[in-house]
Amino acid sequence: MIKIFTTQLNGYFNRILDQEEFQIEDGARLLAQAIVGEGAIYIYGSHEMAGILNEALYGAEPLRYVKPLKNLDDITQTDRVLLFSRFSHDDDVIEKAKQLSQKGISMVGVSTIIDHKGESLEEYVDIHIDTKLKKPLIPTDDGSRTGFPSLMLSLYVYYCLTFTLKEILSEYE
Repeated sequence: MIKIFTTQLNGYFNRILDQEEFQIEDGARLLAQAIVGEGAIYIYGSHEMAGILNEALYGAEPLRYVKPLKNLDDITQTDRVLLFSRFSHDDDVIEKAKQLSQKGISMVGVSTIIDHKGESLEEYVDIHIDTKLKKPLIPTDDGSRTGFPSLMLSLYVYYCLTFTLKEILSEYE
């Protein structure tokens, strides 16, 4: 199972890199605007995606310009917001994106785009990065599937964004 999981996971990493590269670059540029403009990057992760905020704040390489998204009234036009959810139809993250959009705040959203009737995160953010994970990775003997690494894939996107952001900021120094 571990080899299947690893192979499948690597496939998703490669798909994100191949198909979302331009969105990642654009997202990093949008986030860089906050730093250059002396603003902050606010991060919000719905449910298990809160792990991304923990990585940004307390990981081995914390980002000094990141703040947790708690009070939407604290955010100004110079700030940028990075929103993470498992799926694009997560009501919690959509509501935050709608409110921020009404305030004219620029945002990057990261989630798997799910076709459904109703609102979707990518409608409200300036840039959306699709993690592409719609179902668990490993088929089991009984026909079900297991292994849904949504946080892992979102952390991969987070790191892609931060590496690109650091490259952009190095050009300003």
